[in-house]
Amino acid sequence: MALPPSHPSTEATGHEDMCWYANRPWSFLFRYIKRRPVGHGVILGLIVLAVVFSVSTQYGVKSLVDALTQGPGKGDVWFALTLLCGLIAADNLTWRAAGFLASITFVAVTGDLRKDLFRHLTGHAPAYFADRPPGTIASRVTATSNAFFTIETMFIWNVLPPCVAAFASILLIGTVSMTMSAVLIAVFAVVIVAMFKIAAAGRPLHHDYADKAASVDGEIVDVVGNMSLVKSFGGITRERARFDDTLGREMTARRRSLFYLERLRLIHAVVTIGATIALLIWAVKLWQAGQATAGEVVLVCTLGLSILSATRDLAVALVDVTQHTARFSEALQTLLVPHRLSNHPAASELAPHGASIKFEDVSFAYAGVKGMFKDFNLEIGEGQWVGIIGPSGAGKSTMFSLLQRFYDIDSGRILIDGQDIRKVTQESLRRAITVVPQDISLFHRTLKENIRYGRPDATDEEVREAMEAAQCTDFIAEMPEGMETIVGDRGVKLSGGQRQRIAIARALLKNAPILLLDEATSALDTHSEAEVRAALANLMRGRTVLAIAHRLPTLANFDRIITINGGKVVSDTLAEGGHERVARMTGSPHTALHPVAAE
Repeated sequence: MALPPSHPSTEATGHEDMCWYANRPWSFLFRYIKRRPVGHGVILGLIVLAVVFSVSTQYGVKSLVDALTQGPGKGDVWFALTLLCGLIAADNLTWRAAGFLASITFVAVTGDLRKDLFRHLTGHAPAYFADRPPGTIASRVTATSNAFFTIETMFIWNVLPPCVAAFASILLIGTVSMTMSAVLIAVFAVVIVAMFKIAAAGRPLHHDYADKAASVDGEIVDVVGNMSLVKSFGGITRERARFDDTLGREMTARRRSLFYLERLRLIHAVVTIGATIALLIWAVKLWQAGQATAGEVVLVCTLGLSILSATRDLAVALVDVTQHTARFSEALQTLLVPHRLSNHPAASELAPHGASIKFEDVSFAYAGVKGMFKDFNLEIGEGQWVGIIGPSGAGKSTMFSLLQRFYDIDSGRILIDGQDIRKVTQESLRRAITVVPQDISLFHRTLKENIRYGRPDATDEEVREAMEAAQCTDFIAEMPEGMETIVGDRGVKLSGGQRQRIAIARALLKNAPILLLDEATSALDTHSEAEVRAALANLMRGRTVLAIAHRLPTLANFDRIITINGGKVVSDTLAEGGHERVARMTGSPHTALHPVAAE
């Protein structure tokens, strides 16, 4: 079997290391167990010791019974009683020591796992998240962590103890009859191997349940995140019916999984009951033949019942572990997929000098879609302000995505200051670019945190300056907690214009040499738009600016107006006189520069 990279030294190697585990859930488990070997080793030792003490109490009972049957003054009753009490105390205290240590070690392991999954998840290209509902992704991260914790906990508390208890019980039975012990070992070895083989055969059922369960989680998040849309279109009844169908499929899959495992447990129960009854009859026969004392018969009886209980607990634990392993495995297959974008092995930091941009024979197509760009060429000098217009689907937003390297081009090159963006680190590339999109994304955090996201080390004074430049001061002053006001999910507590101005303040604070504007003032009223345009003009000075626009006033005072259609530049016009110049060229302030550019 191929081994995963043992010494990942680069970002790419690290992510490949994670992807190796996509179809190897048990290897993935051991990856994190090996990170904390001391803690896990001590817990394992304590559990084994605790089970040995627990089983040994049966031997303590046997010693006490034998002492009592000898009559008063003949057997060392008090020694036997002291031994039994000591074993009982050691049994319980050892369990508690293991429990305290497990509460530290297991929680730390789930923290390690979630941090690694989050790092891997955030390395994916936007296309990964576009293809998957966010609720489903989040549920799988949670499911992976919970399943890991459950599997590890159940192994320590529910799988290992009955295995050790059964083995120790059989060894103690060997003190009465070695033949009896050997037969029990053979019988239960066959039973355990058969149980695991039959359980493994039901894996498709368990995986189907795990997939259906993730769909339910994703459905809930999707509806909750779009509740305003659901209510405005009167979709409550439809969504409830849709959820009922999704939930029904999940419950059917879960029942199939459970019924399969219940049949397994029934087979196990029948075999175990028969073996235990045969063991008890055998012990009584030995007593009748004078080959066993009364205490030894009691020992065999209690150990037989312990074996029955232990294997029953093992069967129950097997049901849960199998289902949790299936959900764990399904989540790994979804999360640990290779990144579509990774840094070049020899990637260097982007060193922007003047922020010139060049698209050189660029060809690109989305997966399964006809080519968007073919031999696309465009050169933008440093400090130029370039407006981009064209019909919907012409490739304007795609051009922005390619410039930020959200997708890799099929051929050609994209250069910033002569540097191929595929050969610089993604982090340094995006530090050089500020984006003010049309659809504003805000975190469920304070206004200050959302603005400061542009530059986390900015001072409060710099944040306030950015607020003022983006015309945010007035509406923030009216907020109940000012800058400390939580904006809600995606900024739901703010109006569209307020969200737009927060995004502009964030861009002002970042202060990158390249500025991308995607209808940056589209959500503002006339008065606010005029103020923000003035602020943007200050920001744009000395920087390279690309602006997607559908309204000509947005492009006032720009240097060039480029029309894109069908992934090609069909018009590249110098705009010498600002908005008035654009209006004269089109014959009307309300029309586009080129006939194909009209929306």
